[in-house]
Amino acid sequence: MGEWAVGGIFAATYLVVALGGVPGIRIDRTGAAIVGAVLMVVAGGLTLDQAWTAIDHRTLLLLFGMMVLIASLRLARFFRTVARLVVTHVRHPAAMLVAVVFTSGLMSALFVNDTICLVFTPILIEIAQLRRHRPLPYLLALATASNIGSVATITGNPQNMLIGSLSGISYTEFSARLAPVAIVGLTLNAAILYVVFRKDLVPHGLEPMGRGPKPMHQAMMTKSLLVAAGVLVGFFLGYDPSLVALAAAAVLLVTRRVNPEKLYGKVDWDLLVLFIGLFVVIAGVEQVGLVDRLFAWIQPWGIESTVGLALAATGLSNLISNVPAVMLFKSVIPTWADPHNAWLTLAMASTLAGNLTLVGSIANLIVLQGARRHGITITFWDYTRIGLPVTLATLAFGILWLG
Repeated sequence: MGEWAVGGIFAATYLVVALGGVPGIRIDRTGAAIVGAVLMVVAGGLTLDQAWTAIDHRTLLLLFGMMVLIASLRLARFFRTVARLVVTHVRHPAAMLVAVVFTSGLMSALFVNDTICLVFTPILIEIAQLRRHRPLPYLLALATASNIGSVATITGNPQNMLIGSLSGISYTEFSARLAPVAIVGLTLNAAILYVVFRKDLVPHGLEPMGRGPKPMHQAMMTKSLLVAAGVLVGFFLGYDPSLVALAAAAVLLVTRRVNPEKLYGKVDWDLLVLFIGLFVVIAGVEQVGLVDRLFAWIQPWGIESTVGLALAATGLSNLISNVPAVMLFKSVIPTWADPHNAWLTLAMASTLAGNLTLVGSIANLIVLQGARRHGITITFWDYTRIGLPVTLATLAFGILWLG
């Protein structure tokens, strides 16, 4: 199979992944990845055995295990309980904004950021409207803080899970190096949000408390939290994260109270299949040497430096999305002089880059769509006047910290 054919399959697949679809055709990102992977094999870019070998099974197992754990916590109403407890006990709008930033950031570090945005968005809108606050500052705080907080751990977002699997960096070391970036980033985020929206963050007389949290499933909550605590202990003790996550999923699937189908129903199968397809497409491009040629071309631009890599990752993450961008780097970073720091820089930049534009991350889109369902419009400018300074400030600190 010729380079032009492989390059065409790669370009078409990544274009659809970046755009989220094709006008006039009912195909999404996952469908594009499947079609691209199949074409790579059928057209002879890879054999079926090579395609199977190209899939990073550890990443998929880690993703699946964490998805089952998060599904169990969602069914137990853990995330809704935390969100409601925070926003109903913090009264002043400015204090609530700060609480949203640090709560969503912390929860995103411990669990996948997309889930936090999915659960928190309707609750924040409900409380803001009840108190006659403008919902926009809280929604932007949720979107940007969930991205920033997720940089702190391997399990904060899908691209970090991929980097953790590819690099072999332990959960403890990853967090030790990048948690400070998340903490400082959340502080900068809160400060920028306050400066921009300070006129909206004033109380309106007596603030109603809003409804308390819905009753939680006590037994399921207890079991899920114990398993989550065990997962964190296993991560910090240095056990293989994919094995720890799978063990957690196995424990949670043994139950008398919950039909396992409810857990399976909340697993993001689309994301797992998207990863599989992209692994195969990237392997085909690597097979013919196009990835090496691309990075050899940009090598003189200082791509191996912390600044150069951070800028390249930021650009690619906003051009083709952060997970595909990370996959492009997976075969070249191990050949660099300091791959260890390069992996950490890539994790930092590809995550923080999600705040640059409204479509820069799935977390942003979840908040956007959730707001739209409640009749709230977040414009490109609404987001950019927060996302741009937040991205520049957090990236600058991350580059200084890792450089």
